[in-house]
Amino acid sequence: MPAYRDEGIVLRTHKLGEADRIITLLTRRHGRIRAVARGVRKTTSRIGARLEPFSHVDIQLYEGRSLDSVTQVESIEALGADLSSDYARWTCGTAMLETAERLTPEEREPSVQQYALLVSGLRSLGQGEHDPGLILDAYLLRSLSVAGWSPSFDECARCGAPGPHTAFNVQAGGMMCSNCRPPGSANPSAVTVALLGALLSGDWTVADVTAERERKEASGLVAAFLQWHLERGLRSLPLVDRG
Repeated sequence: MPAYRDEGIVLRTHKLGEADRIITLLTRRHGRIRAVARGVRKTTSRIGARLEPFSHVDIQLYEGRSLDSVTQVESIEALGADLSSDYARWTCGTAMLETAERLTPEEREPSVQQYALLVSGLRSLGQGEHDPGLILDAYLLRSLSVAGWSPSFDECARCGAPGPHTAFNVQAGGMMCSNCRPPGSANPSAVTVALLGALLSGDWTVADVTAERERKEASGLVAAFLQWHLERGLRSLPLVDRG
C-alpha cells in the first residue's frame, strides 16, 4: 500500500474497537481524510496524545481501501493547550473544527484555503489576539466565502446597486436595496453592517472597537447565514460562550 505524508489539524476522533480510534483530519494537501490510529487508546501508546482534536500534526499514513492507517505522528503545535483553560475560546474553537469538517464534504478533495483559515483562526484564538466571538465570526464568514458563499455587505446582493443599504436577507446573500428587499429581511444597524464587512475583510481596527450590542447582532446574522448554506445548524454553535 502506498504511503504518504502531510500536515493537518485533528477535527474529531471516535473509538474503534477496544484500543483504536478513527481520526478525522483536515490536511494541507489531501483535504479531509479519515484514518485508523491503532492502539492509541492504550496507556502505552506514544502517539495517542498527539491525535486529539485541535492537534496540529505532521502525519504519515498508508492508503487503505476505505480508511487509511496512521503509521507515524509528530506534533507541530498543540493548539488546544491554549484553549482548554478558557471556556469561551474552547467553544469557539470547537465550532471552527465542526465548520471545517462541514465545509469540506468530499474526502481527499484538496482545500488549501480552508486549511490555512483553520490554522490561522485557531492560532489567533490561542494567542488571544481578539475577542473569541469576533474571531469565530470572522472565520465563519471567510470559510463560507472560500466555499463560494461570500455575503455582500456593500452592494445589493441581487442587483448590485451600491450601498449603503439597510436590509439584510440570508437567502438572497446579504444586503439588499429598497427595490430588491424581500419580505422578512432583517434591519441591522449601520455599525453592525460595518462590523460584518470588517470581519470578512480582516479589518480588526474596526472590529475591535465595536460594542457588545453590535457584536451580538452580527453573530446572529452570521449564524443564520451559516445555517442557511449548511442546511442545518452546527451542534457546537449553541454552546459558544460570547461573554
